[in-house]
Amino acid sequence: QVQVVESGGGLVQPGGSLRLSCAASGSTFSINVMGWYRQAPGKQRELVASITKGGLPNYADSVKGRFTISGDNAKNTVYLQMNSLKPEDTAVYYCSVPRPGTRITYWGQGTQVTVSS
Repeated sequence: QVQVVESGGGLVQPGGSLRLSCAASGSTFSINVMGWYRQAPGKQRELVASITKGGLPNYADSVKGRFTISGDNAKNTVYLQMNSLKPEDTAVYYCSVPRPGTRITYWGQGTQVTVSS
């Protein structure tokens, strides 16, 4: 089992910044990628960014150049630095930890990000 805990959401004005953190604990020895998804009201959950254990990032087109994902393998933690936030970035952000070789994904409880003036 893997426990996933996110933090760092909140309310920010357009153009502002937020930093999300995600910490995984438990059976973390097999983790090789961690990611962030988001879900806005009435929309499907979508991938925002992911990063491999080797540090290779992947971004959705909608956040390229504005968001940066990074990781600390020693702490099994990933961060999502979000700059130049837009109202359309408003969503619940979820951290995901896929279990290698299975269809199992561990999810955090989600953290609300609201971009509004």
